[in-house]
Amino acid sequence: MSRLAVMTSGGDAPGMNAALRALTRVGLAKGHQVIGVRHGYTGLIAGDMVPLSARDVGGIIGHGGTMLGTTRCLALKTEEGQRAACAMLRDQAIDALFVIGGNGSQAGAAALAARGVSVIGVGSTIDNDLVGAEPSIGVTTALDVAIEAIDRLRATASATRRAFLLEVMGRHSGYLALMAGLAGGAEIIVVPEHECDPVTIVNMLHALHEQQRSHAIVVVAEGAVWNADRLASFLASHNTLPTFETRVTKLGHVQRGGAPGVFDRLLATRLGAAAIEAFDSGQRGVLMGLQNGQIQATALEAVNQQQKSFPEPLWTLARTLAQ
Repeated sequence: MSRLAVMTSGGDAPGMNAALRALTRVGLAKGHQVIGVRHGYTGLIAGDMVPLSARDVGGIIGHGGTMLGTTRCLALKTEEGQRAACAMLRDQAIDALFVIGGNGSQAGAAALAARGVSVIGVGSTIDNDLVGAEPSIGVTTALDVAIEAIDRLRATASATRRAFLLEVMGRHSGYLALMAGLAGGAEIIVVPEHECDPVTIVNMLHALHEQQRSHAIVVVAEGAVWNADRLASFLASHNTLPTFETRVTKLGHVQRGGAPGVFDRLLATRLGAAAIEAFDSGQRGVLMGLQNGQIQATALEAVNQQQKSFPEPLWTLARTLAQ
């Protein structure tokens, strides 16, 4: 029997609990002992651990957030913090650590793997910027929230002849903004991968107004240089021609909260189970993620050394459809 520790780390994503549930129950079914690490790497360094039973993870598959809690642990970026984490794993006789999280969390996992820890990652981030996970846990639920917001804003925008600047999360990635704008029929999309001159946005809004459009939806990635606040300020001071009134709506952490959708529940369940199977087959230092419709393992070293490419064909399609 192996002692397996599991943790959720970094920004929470809808579906983390579903992954935790599957990993725990499959691990127990295969004869392992499963230990939950509370509050991410911070809890790992502090030794904040608790045994998990099948009943402990009962009823959480549809819950948002994470029952184990999560933090962003700056200490793990230091040599001292990494040594402390490794020492705690040795003291607790942990045979393998499973890390459910995104880029920062998997960078921490790779650092521990380089120090000899048996680590397996599970890709979970709404930003969908994690190499080896397409999409990662939480992405589709976050997009559903954004689409609902676009649909609601479009109704009020049309009634009041306004332009709404809808800012979505994504950190340095424009994936959420692109996909939400594409699926929501946004007139303008602003992403960090294709920074635009704000004057261009003004001209596009003028053109829409001259075409007798009743409204405009501008989806803006939070990581863009010209985010929603900066664009709104620019429009207020430079928009001298008759055009739409503008309003800003920021979804923020609303995209992370709430119950995961069907796809995220199924994806998280599959990845949690696959992580245990990877351990039993002798794999270590890998990230479990969905690629080309199949669950596959990607070396953590590759995950943290590569940058995920932006879906350029979909960007081109979105611009064509918005004309």
